[in-house]
Amino acid sequence: MNSFETLTDLQIIERILNGEKALYEIIVRRYNPYLYKIGRSYDYGHEDTQDLMQDTFIDAYKSLSQFEGRSNFKTWIIRIMMNNSYRKREKSGFKNEIMTENINEQATPMFNSSENNTGKVVHNRELGNVIETSLRKIPFDYRIVFSLREMNGLGVSETANILDISESNVKVRLNRAKAMLKNEIQKEYTAEELFEFNLVYCNAMVERVMKKINEL
Repeated sequence: MNSFETLTDLQIIERILNGEKALYEIIVRRYNPYLYKIGRSYDYGHEDTQDLMQDTFIDAYKSLSQFEGRSNFKTWIIRIMMNNSYRKREKSGFKNEIMTENINEQATPMFNSSENNTGKVVHNRELGNVIETSLRKIPFDYRIVFSLREMNGLGVSETANILDISESNVKVRLNRAKAMLKNEIQKEYTAEELFEFNLVYCNAMVERVMKKINEL
């Protein structure tokens, strides 16, 4: 399977649609961390998040032929995960904030680190608990923007498109989310440490999803 990991999402999808079903494992492994962070941002626990992830991967698999590549695959599958999460959560109305504050367009990421290799991120259970507890105190609509931008690496326009808000609103909400968190979190930690999806859980998710797909 390692020999296929250099393939792009579109190449993998094309081969899956042509009958190489087993290659979907690459998609699951590639997007496990992103979907996990989305689920936890909705304040779901570990088990509920895993169930939502499984549903999302199955839904995406069934709809692969409908993916036209107009947006990138990460945005597409995150949107499916968010839709599934919405169904599980009563969504309250939230109006767009008015752009009344100054936003620093050149602001550095909230989490700074001299080590940019995400494969060498330090797993710190205590830190994870502190961050997770802090994020739960933030209203959901700020938390999800923080998740999409800082934790999942989506751009401003992608985030705006997924949430159906303006780019200015994305900037406002992210700015406010950071302000709410800055007194709780040490800045030297990287965003990837948030809700890091352990390899053990990743393997388990692959097994769950591929078993379901092979039953289709």
